[in-house]
Amino acid sequence: MSYLSSTSVVVDAILTKKGRELLARNDGSFNITQFSVSDDEIDYSLYNPNHPSGSAFYGEAIENMPILQAYPNDQEIMRYKLITLPRGTAKLPIIDLGYNNIVIKQGSSLSVTPQTLNYLGANTSFEQSGYVATIGDVRTMSTFTGVGINTPEATALNSTTTIGTNVSQTVIGTTINLTSTTVNTLFGTNTVLYTTLTVTGRDSGARISIPVQITKVTQ
Repeated sequence: MSYLSSTSVVVDAILTKKGRELLARNDGSFNITQFSVSDDEIDYSLYNPNHPSGSAFYGEAIENMPILQAYPNDQEIMRYKLITLPRGTAKLPIIDLGYNNIVIKQGSSLSVTPQTLNYLGANTSFEQSGYVATIGDVRTMSTFTGVGINTPEATALNSTTTIGTNVSQTVIGTTINLTSTTVNTLFGTNTVLYTTLTVTGRDSGARISIPVQITKVTQ
């Protein structure tokens, strides 16, 4: 999603592959309940408190910057989401998954329990609303689920399935359970499959993305 003009309120919104998949089902599973805003294209170094025309013009250069067109690539857009934190916050919250990268064997299972650091005055905490987790290529997983959050939204999202094509899957929980694929044909001539795991705190807005590798088990 992007604002196309700095002088009028015009919003351009497009669907991701996952969004188009849910919309095509026509079963009510496409239900927007939350949204994020980001400032990827903003260069704050252009803020000029010494502008000769006064304080009304300090941010003039920023306000005149071109705005990015919306496109559904989370590696290139919406990487720096805006968040609201209590006044006086000295450190931005960050998410710790306990892993810098995940390497698991074909058919193996792993549970990931995210923690949020530097949030609400605590060194380490678990967010009450849980975490949103997205696996970049769900074909690499035989199961990918979130547990620990029992709201209708989380239940609906966690129960969705994909059509088997190269799409992501998103779940909500305090713990993320994943089991790597047992399908040998996905590997082709390769011995390793690669994807990414992205986790976002639903309360803090903190976000982390780590690589995931699935190694083929030779029979």
